[in-house]
Amino acid sequence: MAQIIIDKQNGELAFRLERFVDLSQFDHVERKSYYSLIILNDSRLKLFVDFSEHQLDGSHMICLAPYQPYMLTSDTVCSGILLNFHPDFFCTYRHQNEIETEGVLFNNFNQPPYFKIEQIETFYSLIDQVSKEMGRESIAQHEVLVAYLKIFLIEAVRQKKQFDQQNFNSSFGYQSEVMQRLIDLIENRFCEIHAPQDYADILSVSSKTLARITKKYLNQTLTDLIINRIIVEAKRELYLTSKSVKQVGGELGYQDEFYFSRVFKKKVGVSPDVYRRTVGFAKLERE
Repeated sequence: MAQIIIDKQNGELAFRLERFVDLSQFDHVERKSYYSLIILNDSRLKLFVDFSEHQLDGSHMICLAPYQPYMLTSDTVCSGILLNFHPDFFCTYRHQNEIETEGVLFNNFNQPPYFKIEQIETFYSLIDQVSKEMGRESIAQHEVLVAYLKIFLIEAVRQKKQFDQQNFNSSFGYQSEVMQRLIDLIENRFCEIHAPQDYADILSVSSKTLARITKKYLNQTLTDLIINRIIVEAKRELYLTSKSVKQVGGELGYQDEFYFSRVFKKKVGVSPDVYRRTVGFAKLERE
């Protein structure tokens, strides 16, 4: 049974905890306006996320940002924990310097949004504390739940970083060196360079070779890799600032505001304006 806290100001979901015994609620594509953390007990299943397919075997945590499309399927019984929180309940960007969730757990454009859990007892212990607190009607409940959520996220970041290091070894030779150079190049120039061929030219690699390497290491097309990085930055700007959509698009290399909005909506599922209205924290500038 789910335990839910509703935001009294707008009637929207603020925080949710649920123990599930099957994947029926995940068997169709979801795009939620809040963060989702899914703990899966020892299971075999397929994760469809951002239009890519991943096979998971064992105990995993899946970390999903608002509006990130996903679906879970399995031929076996799968159980676990679902934890949802809205950005209005806890702003990950505001606490980025403390916890580093963005770019590790969420909106990580070059790593999969999941990790294999090595110490699941730590998470279940925290979940038990969260469940007890949600069952009480006491003062400062929001502050207590945020404190538990911070500890939960810190532990998740630690395990995710370790998982990524073990699964993205940069010492495998030429191909992985090219992959790392590509990631660095995208990070430094994604605002000005959008065409895959331009990245191939700068790296002195054929576009076919670069596409093959990108698919091998990240299970993404080069175009998706570039667009994903742009969208991560767009989300951050829409989330945290009051810049107009036109200004955000322009700073990301799109002089046509409407084309930028189409690119954003195709990837995220909603327009920049809707994203800002339902997820964004532009109001922080006025607080």
